[in-house]
Amino acid sequence: MNSLASAEPDWALWRSFAAVVADGSLSAAARRIGYSQPTLGRHIETLEQQLGLTLFDRTLQGLKPTETALRLYQSVAAAEAKLAEAALVAEGSTGGIEGTVRITASTVVSHYILPALLRPIRDELPAIAIEIVPSDSIENLLLRESDIAIRMFRPTQLELIAKKLGELPVVATAHASYLGAHGTPQTADELVAHTLIGFDRSDLLINAARELGFSLKRSDFALRTDSQTGAWELLKAGLGLGFAQLGMVTDTPGMRALLPSLKIPPLEVWLTTHRELFLSPRIRAIYDRLAAGLSAYIARTGRASNERTSHEQ
Repeated sequence: MNSLASAEPDWALWRSFAAVVADGSLSAAARRIGYSQPTLGRHIETLEQQLGLTLFDRTLQGLKPTETALRLYQSVAAAEAKLAEAALVAEGSTGGIEGTVRITASTVVSHYILPALLRPIRDELPAIAIEIVPSDSIENLLLRESDIAIRMFRPTQLELIAKKLGELPVVATAHASYLGAHGTPQTADELVAHTLIGFDRSDLLINAARELGFSLKRSDFALRTDSQTGAWELLKAGLGLGFAQLGMVTDTPGMRALLPSLKIPPLEVWLTTHRELFLSPRIRAIYDRLAAGLSAYIARTGRASNERTSHEQ
């Protein structure tokens, strides 16, 4: 008789099952765990046959987990997390300054800040291969979607080691070519008279503006994109006004920091890894050098901010 108790645990099948439940579709699950869609489909069918259960309802919208599947998923996800934690313990026990380290950071940090920081690290530690995951979503360190993460917020997971490296100032900005053609705003109220570059679906800028005491609507942004790197490239091209990290503004020819009276909250910078991975020599080596490089970069942008404030006074 097929049952959950009597079936031999085939973790490939359970992993596929958990991925489909978590990601909501075969295609999304396949992209994340590296199986093909047909393989995932076969795994689901095999698991259902072994258990004698229907785990998913087949609909026009795809696979919909049954109530039984959702109950099973809780146990499978817990087991998956425990297996991942065991792998982390083993990883942290291995020696040698070689292998691969996977780093995730926001798209802005990955594209515009991280490359310069990695050059001396690569010169010093050429035996360590580095994988970079530019992502504005929260990658899961416990499940090894990354080894080290650069966050713009304080992580809350107890399993993580997190070190606050400092804060990055954020300013209103535009390219000199735009300002030459359209003038320079002197107050925040004058922003809406300009071509604003902002987010499409995200309310981040609208909420931040509200906290600063002035109102912005989605329609106030003439150019909209949810790609932070895309917004930066639009700013560099002189297409309008927007907001960016002060370090990127001062490092980019032609960009100008605006509205010194507009006190925008800075971005916190946290470097994180799993507590077990912190014992791995190669991950600790990259972690420590990233911490030093990012701290130096933050200190430099802090000096630029202080010089800007002194000049304005």
